[in-house]
Amino acid sequence: MKPLNQMSRRRFLDTAGAVVASPIAGSLLRAEPLARVREADEEFLETLEKRTFDWFWQTANPKNGLVPDRWPREAPCSIAAVGFGLAGYGVGIERGYISRAEAIKRVRNTLRFFWEAPQSEDAATAAGLRGFFYHFLNMKSGLRQWECELSSIDTGLLMCGVLFCREYFDRDDAGEREIRDRADALYRRVEWDWMQPRLPLICMSWRPERGFGDHEYKGYDEAMFLYVLALGSPTHAIDPAAWNAFTSTYKWGDFYGQQHVNFAPLFGHQYSHCFIDFRGIRDAYMGDKGIDYFENSRRATYSQRAYAAKNPLRWKDYSDEIWGLTACDGPADAKLPYAGDEREFRSYSARGAALDYINDDGTIAPTAAGGSIPFAPEICIPALQAMQNRYGEALFTKYGFLDAFNPSFTFHDVELKHGELIDGLGWFDTDYLGIDQGPILLMSENLRTELIWDVLKKSQYVRRGLERAGFTGGWLAS
Repeated sequence: MKPLNQMSRRRFLDTAGAVVASPIAGSLLRAEPLARVREADEEFLETLEKRTFDWFWQTANPKNGLVPDRWPREAPCSIAAVGFGLAGYGVGIERGYISRAEAIKRVRNTLRFFWEAPQSEDAATAAGLRGFFYHFLNMKSGLRQWECELSSIDTGLLMCGVLFCREYFDRDDAGEREIRDRADALYRRVEWDWMQPRLPLICMSWRPERGFGDHEYKGYDEAMFLYVLALGSPTHAIDPAAWNAFTSTYKWGDFYGQQHVNFAPLFGHQYSHCFIDFRGIRDAYMGDKGIDYFENSRRATYSQRAYAAKNPLRWKDYSDEIWGLTACDGPADAKLPYAGDEREFRSYSARGAALDYINDDGTIAPTAAGGSIPFAPEICIPALQAMQNRYGEALFTKYGFLDAFNPSFTFHDVELKHGELIDGLGWFDTDYLGIDQGPILLMSENLRTELIWDVLKKSQYVRRGLERAGFTGGWLAS
């Protein structure tokens, strides 16, 4: 992977590449982009990426590579955050934040830990089972934390980072050969077909105390990458019928002027795209709709912005610049008076707005706009800049954007579950969350250089998974 140069670092956006409103039914017309990021936006994105990268690099345990679920509040490792971090280390090398040697040491320690961590049905002494890992692991011992689940989706995010490392570290030396070998072995060990107690879909979880969970991943959500990984496995592949079952329950419809497959929290439109470039490739479902999944996520992003601008619940500060609903922290679990009504506020919750549901308590998460940067940079970058400018260090500080904020929540007589009240501004989180930091870092880099997308296009496993799901065209045809 060659170092970035100035031309490769400016690829996607200029004013001529903006998406402009059409007077016909609120639809959108895409103008031809000039394939470059404006200089002022480059400076902002560089600051954002560096600070967000530092969160992964500095809060992880360097001995075993485990990344905390959140910080600075004490927390166990989130295996999904490790997956984002592994891909993020490639960003760090390319941007000059760390040396390749530093990254190799960290990645080797991480992959060694996961390969050697005990896999057993004895949950008290295990980190995982059948190639899957528990959602949360002790930051020091690496063993299961609490009575958390063996998680298919979080193992999938971990494996996305693992496969990124398999392709990125491509040099012929001992350290990088070890990374490739361990990454390959970790992916091959996952028994995706075991996590299908009720065929053909993939189950969300398994616990030793009570077995498989009651729910599968179906309908449009973040699990596209999970099915791609499971379909592409050379050792434990699932049947392609799983993809057809997954897409059969999609909910297509119009939400705030955008026809698209709906899913309320924006993370569902982002996670798969952090790693896989869906531009120009289509499965049977999207072929029938005449768009691709990238365009679908662009429409979902625009619909959320339109929802915030309309602001039907009259929350403070919502506008066409301050917007973004997704899973995130919140202030409290309480019903409180606001604008003449009783409103229900929540702590951590899957906030969102779409046809399937609306969960909106006035809490905005910067990762909602940050994770959508490649889909609609012309609205996402200004939104992030507006948040930084309006709220300053209450929101944007050492490691970039804190997880969430709620200008409408000003209740001093309520016990907070997260964060703090700031006079004149409202509620602001005091934690960063790894699964929300990850999309900001990776999608900012995908906008600027397409790094993560380009690396994972080399993966025979990703390609095989997409093809078995029925994707054709675009880069898959080359």
